[in-house]
Amino acid sequence: MKKVLIVDDASFMRLSLKTMLESNGFEVAGEAENGYEAIKLYTKLKPDVVTMDITMPELDGIQALKSILELDQKAKIVILSAMGQEARVKEAIISGAKTFIVKPFKEEHLIQTLNKIANM
Repeated sequence: MKKVLIVDDASFMRLSLKTMLESNGFEVAGEAENGYEAIKLYTKLKPDVVTMDITMPELDGIQALKSILELDQKAKIVILSAMGQEARVKEAIISGAKTFIVKPFKEEHLIQTLNKIANM
């Protein structure tokens, strides 16, 4: 079972992701609502893949992505971002994100993408 760390400041989005992932055979190892929590939990939980929002309080997703990749170059991070964030998504990909998914997304697309990334 692939372990996922969900990082999003919106509790409804974390709950929605958790429900989708668990009903499709993933284990949600943890949840974080900002970049600082994401870094701390990544180090502790060593998930197979991370879903990362970009816009969050305290430390945004791009800074958290960079910090996690400094700790673990093999980290598999997928950016989940709202429409209109194209420049930030591009920055995230250049910084090392494996791919991105635009919100709102279809469950099937999310699961297919995370399975592919987790098995890389």
